[in-house]
Amino acid sequence: MRYAQGGGLAAERRAFREELRMRAAELFPQGWSNAQIAKELRISERSVQH
Repeated sequence: MRYAQGGGLAAERRAFREELRMRAAELFPQGWSNAQIAKELRISERSVQH
């Protein structure tokens, strides 16, 4: 189920997650692997998959 307001997350947390998404989006075209991005951003590889 999808939630209209970011799954019930506070605005700060949604902003933080969006920053991570944008950073990952910068790294993909540079040839970084999912594992490298996950390690750099300190998140799981599954979170990085695109």
